[in-house]
Amino acid sequence: MKLLRFGRDFKPDEEVILRDYLAIERTRLANERTLLSYIRSSLYLLLGSIAFFQLKGFPNFKYLAILSLIFSAVFFIIGVYRFTLLKKSLKRLYYISEEKENKNS
Repeated sequence: MKLLRFGRDFKPDEEVILRDYLAIERTRLANERTLLSYIRSSLYLLLGSIAFFQLKGFPNFKYLAILSLIFSAVFFIIGVYRFTLLKKSLKRLYYISEEKENKNS
């Protein structure tokens, strides 16, 4: 799960100027913020689902609870998928790949 780690886990390319490096850092931080907001939304849906399951007087809410539970899992999966996709993209576009580093050595 190397892709799910936060922070800088790759070396900046020597050709990247400061302005571009700072733009990359802002994008990386925005990506982390987006992942955390997906997780937060997923947890809110999970809490709503639990609350709907607790309502005994309304049997029709059971379907809404199951739907909320499903959407909670879907939000979490989409958030992790988008995070890893953008992180891979940043590594590929702006940073030295391990293959390039091995060729130059």
